[in-house]
Amino acid sequence: MAHNLNFNNSTGKYSFFTVKEKAWHNLGQLVQEHPTSEEAIKVAGLDYDVEKSPLFTKGSGIIENSNGIEIIDSELEVPNYFANIRTDNNTILGVVGKDYQIVQNREAFSFFDSIVGGGDGILYETAGALGNGERIFITAKLPDYIRVGNGDDITEKYIFLTTSHDGSGSITAAFTPIRIVCQNTLNASLKSMSNVVRIRHTAGAKQRLEDAHKVMGIATRLSNELEKTFNYWSKITVGDAEMKKLIQLALCPNKETLNHLHKGNLDELSTVFKNTVEDAFAYAMISESQQMNTTKGTLFGAYNAVTGYFQNVRSYKNNEAKLQSIILGGTAQMKSQKAFELCEKYAQQGAENLILN
Repeated sequence: MAHNLNFNNSTGKYSFFTVKEKAWHNLGQLVQEHPTSEEAIKVAGLDYDVEKSPLFTKGSGIIENSNGIEIIDSELEVPNYFANIRTDNNTILGVVGKDYQIVQNREAFSFFDSIVGGGDGILYETAGALGNGERIFITAKLPDYIRVGNGDDITEKYIFLTTSHDGSGSITAAFTPIRIVCQNTLNASLKSMSNVVRIRHTAGAKQRLEDAHKVMGIATRLSNELEKTFNYWSKITVGDAEMKKLIQLALCPNKETLNHLHKGNLDELSTVFKNTVEDAFAYAMISESQQMNTTKGTLFGAYNAVTGYFQNVRSYKNNEAKLQSIILGGTAQMKSQKAFELCEKYAQQGAENLILN
């Protein structure tokens, strides 16, 4: 699979680092200790600046001189648009409008440091750049855990940030728990609460980025809510048939499929959908992480079967597509949210009320 990591010709290295565990096709820098923000920027190859430069286009004009009429080329400035240029190698990363505010890579890291008061307790896990450096991403681990059961089943608390320099999107910061045993990225959107803060690249972006410590508040609220919910779910027994039904409904792609499930017309289901369900169900039955007291035959295990399928079983075009699907509002995140809602409904009303309208 393609990785799309930025390769820096000046250093001969990929712009990525990870702590202890190899990732991204074993490319980038593997470090054994968690770096400071200053160290992380350098080891990830993100120590470059971006600046807005005026855009020009070629025009033509007619002049009359002693030789007669002559057509000459001229340079015309494009009003209200600029090129974002990476200053270390003069690569054009994208075209932006006059109100676009650049957020430098170091400013993105300072956001993390400010969350917990100067970086005390925050651990940088991964960081890197994609393409020509037009998109960067950072994950940082927060202190403390979400504990389920007797404490053996724990979920780490992470904050993820991605920003672009090509004008394609907002700065996005999100709370995302990752299950240690099988590295499941869990979707933490509960009810009407949002786990994502989006900040536009406009004049006030820097200030809002500095003030975005509300992500920490989101992380605290969500993790407390998740801990209570997951512990409750881990005590609710779910049979194999009910487990499969939960998986079917969570992965259901459309109303037609939902209608077939509701009527029991399993022969009418598509082969792709049936294979997807079987893969997720197999993960629920045999994965090591699904054999714990908190997950084996429990409602919590049913939820982890869906999130674990997207993290550990499903194939993606590349790692950027996986990132988009799991973290940035793609299919995996939506299906994980649906799984959460189904499990919540199951806990409240039982198996007979599983069909969602």
